Amino acid sequence: MTLAVRQDYDLYIGGEWVPPESNERFPTFNPFNQKDWATIAQAGPNDVAAAVAAAREAFERRWRGVPGIERARLMHRLADLIERDADRLGTLESTDNGKVIRETRSQMRFCARVFRFFAGYADKIFGKVIPVDRPEIFDYATMEPLGVIGVITAWNSPIALLANKVPAALAAGNTVVVKPSEHASVTTLEFARLVEEAGFPKGVFNVVTGDVRTGRALVEGGGLDKISFTGSSHGGREIAAAAGRNLTPVILELGGKSPNIIFEDADLPKATVGALAGIFAATGQTCIAGSRLLVQRSVYAGVVEELARRAQNIRLGDPLDPATEMGTAANQPQFDRILSFIESAKQDGARLITGGEAARDGILRDGLFVKPTIFADVHNQMRVAREEIFGPVLSIIPFDTEEEAIAIANDQSFGLASGIWTQSLNRMHRVSAALRAGMVWVNTYRAVAVQTPFGGVKDSGFGRERGEEGLKEFLTTKNVMINLSESDRDPFQVQT
Repeated sequence: MTLAVRQDYDLYIGGEWVPPESNERFPTFNPFNQKDWATIAQAGPNDVAAAVAAAREAFERRWRGVPGIERARLMHRLADLIERDADRLGTLESTDNGKVIRETRSQMRFCARVFRFFAGYADKIFGKVIPVDRPEIFDYATMEPLGVIGVITAWNSPIALLANKVPAALAAGNTVVVKPSEHASVTTLEFARLVEEAGFPKGVFNVVTGDVRTGRALVEGGGLDKISFTGSSHGGREIAAAAGRNLTPVILELGGKSPNIIFEDADLPKATVGALAGIFAATGQTCIAGSRLLVQRSVYAGVVEELARRAQNIRLGDPLDPATEMGTAANQPQFDRILSFIESAKQDGARLITGGEAARDGILRDGLFVKPTIFADVHNQMRVAREEIFGPVLSIIPFDTEEEAIAIANDQSFGLASGIWTQSLNRMHRVSAALRAGMVWVNTYRAVAVQTPFGGVKDSGFGRERGEEGLKEFLTTKNVMINLSESDRDPFQVQT
């Protein structure tokens, strides 16, 4: 699919496309050829305040009172439109961040699936009657929407990350203000067009684009009832601190340095493919990347050799070509960061097996390509094993015993994802219970399902997305206590 004429995007506030107050704009670049292909509006504090005000008005005057069945109807309509435009949206996202088209198209369709899943909850948000000590007291609790939700997404998978947050928030009856990354804003803005076409009330969904100044105005400006953020642990700390000054609760989906553990009894061909997909899919630019591969020493040499052989055959190329297996780094700062980590690993004594440099041959010459890189004989105290790289760099760490593997896996500040490869059912359960991570995959990696909760522990954040737990993040409990007695006596007065 070829792209349409260059787009200049405004802000989407209160159901209208409006220019930024300052008229400041910036280009967005295609990381495959380094050409700017769209311009994005830089929202200032007044623009952000207007978006929050529009969301508040929509919540108070309309959306919170819309019956769940009507919210569900609109969400299903939006899912239809996402499916209709999945190929176009995938092309735009691959152009914006260099992710291969096969994955971006799949993510668009998964977004539609998430909207349908939470649409099913929209008219099933029930309360409960609570028996209390006095029979003349009738007590019940209701689940209610929070209000206005601030959503901040990252550049690696803008629509997939939006889908982790917005459907649950809307189904619960909240309104949203979305701030996408300045490095990849286009698909979020195009998504707003679909929200408009689906017929959502004005102000229910708003988009403010821009750099860190926009994010800071959204977080610090007040008027939000919750913030949901996906990004780095450093960014999460700053957002949590700023939100805390306004007593605004947060959901933080942050970084990872996930251990992927291959035991000697694993199905090794399957485990090898899983290890490759766990790190080189999405060019390693995913918080759940299996960037630390722990391999039992008895099978270590064979696994390292097979991984090197397969990694060297990964096809790099135009992200819009369906035959391409790995795309670019998403932007120049990230490209530079990945290469700096590779140099650091070399200096620290990690053994380079393959890759280890930028790829510049043929059609790759103008793009932000990094060769699939594998380091062996890594130990857990090396920088390459401790800090999130967010790129196609795999660190292989040997271990001898199950206990040692668990210790190495947990010796990290992060705790998002993890993987286990074994044919022992007992080991599956033992190691899964012992790993300190929000999610554990067994004999698979990077599998997703809308029904399952997603999130981490430790420096990987807190709160959960998707699944029933994801819906609850956007609801609050109200308790109602009714005195049914005709007596003037306080039913809870202590009797003497």
